[in-house]
Amino acid sequence: MSARFYPIGEPGTPWGDSEKNQWRQAQKRQRSYADDVVGRVRALADRFSVVDYGVVADHPLLALRSKTFDAGRPTVIVTGGVHGYETSGVHGALAFAEAHADAYADRVNLVIVPCVSPWAYEHIQRWNAFAIDPNRSFRTDDLSKGPRAAESVALLRFIEDVVDTALLHIDLHETTDSDDTEFRPAVAARDGKTYTPGTIPDGFYLVDNSDNPQPAFQAAIIAAVQKVTHIAPADAKGELIGCPVKQPGVIEYPVKSLGLCAGMTNARFTTTTEVYPDSPTASADICNAAQVAAVCAAIDFALSARAG
Repeated sequence: MSARFYPIGEPGTPWGDSEKNQWRQAQKRQRSYADDVVGRVRALADRFSVVDYGVVADHPLLALRSKTFDAGRPTVIVTGGVHGYETSGVHGALAFAEAHADAYADRVNLVIVPCVSPWAYEHIQRWNAFAIDPNRSFRTDDLSKGPRAAESVALLRFIEDVVDTALLHIDLHETTDSDDTEFRPAVAARDGKTYTPGTIPDGFYLVDNSDNPQPAFQAAIIAAVQKVTHIAPADAKGELIGCPVKQPGVIEYPVKSLGLCAGMTNARFTTTTEVYPDSPTASADICNAAQVAAVCAAIDFALSARAG
């Protein structure tokens, strides 16, 4: 397939403020963060401390935190909605908090951030309102790579007290067909680059940290999720999204240097889930269940490894 050009800006020229404003004006609010997320989070106030850790684009940034933080227990972080259009990341995190978190309440300290990027959730977008990708903004050591998303900066500030003590961080994402039709072309246009269409993995996969790979941990999550939905096979090159497959359904990124959410702590166990919601066999319930299965399997493995 030939390269395609995005309908904002000029080929080969990075966007300036005018193009970013044009992009922002083209976005339409399509759902309600207040109705879908805020209400469900605040309804859990009897079981968690509900923390308002900031406001961005007139949206409150909300987290759920164990009411009692016990220094003798490991800390587990669950994040969703770093990319607001990846719906099951948000609703999977909420479903875990509502239906499964109690099973771990006496064994771990929980920090659950269901929707990191509320404006993007409402507009079904990857970027925030300023055309910044929150999942390239979790940087603390190299600020020369451009502006950071305010949503990411706020979350980094919120989790400062558990950066070095967290045992596990699982970040819930999706890879969608719209990545190829909308979001990757938009990135290329914004940055003044040429976009050549790629492939979208047909199924669930994980992104491990190449600087601290934990293959047994990733394998345990894959084993749990494949009971819910299918695992993405490698393509003809033995890759997923251009990365070598290390084991079935697992690739690796240098998460810290890329500024990814999964690299925002020094946790021993980290992973990024990637659900495939556009499969003919998928549904919203299946996607949410896959995210929940991944969270539970991740916690179970981390606790077992810590005990061992």
